[in-house]
Amino acid sequence: MDINLNTFTLKDLRDLQSQVAKALSSFEDRKKKAALVEIEELARAKGFTLAELTGGTVVRKRAPATAKYANPADKSDTWSGRGRKPRWFEAALKAGKRPEDLTI
Repeated sequence: MDINLNTFTLKDLRDLQSQVAKALSSFEDRKKKAALVEIEELARAKGFTLAELTGGTVVRKRAPATAKYANPADKSDTWSGRGRKPRWFEAALKAGKRPEDLTI
């Protein structure tokens, strides 16, 4: 394949460059997927899963935590009880409130 790039305009060259980048990316993705399928089939034929052989773990997505506590000054400001305590929660505790008082 012999293409004379000197006959192309700058816009045509940039379009060609963009098309080549997309083609390269999709080519690499297809090759990776095909290799992964092949490796998974080989592992399955040997009686294993790919995760067992590689020590990989299955990533599970969690549902977002539901809110348990609400800011008494602004009910739209909530906290699930997970992670770091918000400032308003700590301030309410210091003011003598109990966590049960702030539940939704």
